[in-house]
Amino acid sequence: MKLMLLVMDEQRVILDHLYEMIRVHSGTCEIFRLNSSQQRNLGAFLASVAYRDYERIILFTRVKRQLSQLPVLRCIPGLVILEHDACQNYMAESKYRGAYSKLFASLPWARAIVSGCGVARRLQGEGVDAVFVSKGYDERLLRDLGRPRDVPVAFLGSFRSDAYAGRRAVLERIAAATDLLVTRTSSGAEYLELLNRIRIFVSADVGMGEYMIKNFEAMACGCTLLAWFQGGEEEAALGLQDMQNVVLYRSAEEAIAKIDWLLANPEQARQIADQGKAFVERNYGFARVGRDIAQAVLQPMRPWPGVGRLRRGWVKWRYGMEVA
Repeated sequence: MKLMLLVMDEQRVILDHLYEMIRVHSGTCEIFRLNSSQQRNLGAFLASVAYRDYERIILFTRVKRQLSQLPVLRCIPGLVILEHDACQNYMAESKYRGAYSKLFASLPWARAIVSGCGVARRLQGEGVDAVFVSKGYDERLLRDLGRPRDVPVAFLGSFRSDAYAGRRAVLERIAAATDLLVTRTSSGAEYLELLNRIRIFVSADVGMGEYMIKNFEAMACGCTLLAWFQGGEEEAALGLQDMQNVVLYRSAEEAIAKIDWLLANPEQARQIADQGKAFVERNYGFARVGRDIAQAVLQPMRPWPGVGRLRRGWVKWRYGMEVA
């Protein structure tokens, strides 16, 4: 089966290895990196690459761009949308609340591959062909360097967006009672170096319903991961076990108490970190994630309903795009 994978040419997270693993495990897959103009004018791009030669077209771009391209997307049989942010569909604070439901309802034959077990279940309840494949980490770039850890407690990442209001509130309360370092780094070497200095990595995926990529990255780099409890469904699906391979918390007060305990019991904290590192190394490298995405892409899909003569003529006139 011939596949086309369309991704953004600029992303904060380095996902090249994931794309390559999708290619390796799917057989014949060509990867195209789209700039902003191409994402906004998807029809013209598809017309330039003989898109009808591909049996699956996998789209990994932002939902706001996809919604603006709905007239084109409706013309694509075998459309698969890969999403790592669909949790925002159900977040009260997110400006994209309901946007994913709108997108997928407009493309009922398309498959959605999402990174949250609960998100997949809720989308399936709306009639979406949704498949759960977890996030993971780049095992080529991120690892435990075996160096001394001189940063006791830290969070790396963003919390300025409205979608992160819950994260910001929890981190501020934790920081007021501990020596929590809250900062950001560039991707790549700087990120790897700082993760390897941190003993306890505080993850604050509050209100998201799933685990973000930083959880897997921190565990792979040997941090003891202190993570927000997502309700049980997500933990069971991922295999996360409190005080075994991860430390879970449900409030800022519980996080503070567990930070104090971990700092007072460094041997037990190290054991949890070691078990977490071994766990993600076995299960959450991009080699495995890419394989599972490829398998989800290759499964039979719902039939494409086709488009009428008017839409067919419009995309031909607007973009030079022939419709199958």
